[in-house]
Amino acid sequence: MTTEPQQFASDNYAGACPEALDAMLAANAGSAVAYGDDGWTQRASDSFRTLFETDAEVFFVFNGTAANSLALASLCQSYHSVICSSAAHVETDECGAPEFFSNGSKLLLAPSADGKLSPEAIRTLAGSRSDIHFPKPRVVTITQPTETGQVYSIAEVRAISAVCRELGLKLHMDGARFAHACAALGCTPAAITWEAGVDVLCFGGTKNGLMIGEAVIFFDRALAEDFDYRCKQAGQLASKMRFLSAPWIGLIESGAWLRNAEHGNACAERLAARVADLPAVRLLFPVQANAVFLIAPDAVLDDLRARGWRFYTFIGGGARFMFAWDADPARVDQLAADIRAACEVRALA
Repeated sequence: MTTEPQQFASDNYAGACPEALDAMLAANAGSAVAYGDDGWTQRASDSFRTLFETDAEVFFVFNGTAANSLALASLCQSYHSVICSSAAHVETDECGAPEFFSNGSKLLLAPSADGKLSPEAIRTLAGSRSDIHFPKPRVVTITQPTETGQVYSIAEVRAISAVCRELGLKLHMDGARFAHACAALGCTPAAITWEAGVDVLCFGGTKNGLMIGEAVIFFDRALAEDFDYRCKQAGQLASKMRFLSAPWIGLIESGAWLRNAEHGNACAERLAARVADLPAVRLLFPVQANAVFLIAPDAVLDDLRARGWRFYTFIGGGARFMFAWDADPARVDQLAADIRAACEVRALA
């Protein structure tokens, strides 16, 4: 099989990092008790507790849709509602799974130009109706970083949490690229989660170097009651759980979870810097994590496609480029050179 040139349309294109693979191979050396009652899963859970500096409850699932949907379902009854940004991943990319697994909890959407949710928007939505005919607000969910690549600061998370506490709401964080937010802010994982008032975090592994798998972390253990049953019912209880949990050991204990994110973020900054002087191209959003959104004329984007580049334009019309742990800086430079060349062709046309 021939290897295609590296693409940056999605950080899901990346393979598994060596640290995760090595841990997977180690877990494969012999038998282990099934359904998570094994030493690898216990060690991975303890690794998370050490990383977050708290005695959290940890669960492992196959993908982000399951992580978010089951976490939200555990916080809601069917007559409740979940407040989120109109650009939140749970709204735009989960195919109705949060509503399905919660048996109908409604998503209440706050309009947002940059994908972020503000305390004011939360207060407005939570206070818009209080009668029995309207689904009762119960949870706030934020995507960190957002779908537009923006990062919530510690102060922003704290401000959202303060409103949640005031209004009696729980706070869930969709952290499909959580590691990239930590790398961008230069803070500890604890600082932007439980120390800032987050109740539940879905920590993304697939976009951070794992072959498959996400972790659902309950900082309030009481909220995790019967979550194992939810996982089983939803088809998320792996019989050979060690193959979901062991790669996390390699990722966390080696520090690769942060190095991988730092590299992805740096490659995004690299591309942005190399096209910053092009008059025909501009950034749609500031580059804060591992995403670059470029606004360019259709002729330029068509030229890039003709040169073999893949990218999406489903957010704001900008070409989105995502950089994973394995992004090759030389390939990033080639992308920048091709963007420049495409602009020059358009200028001559």
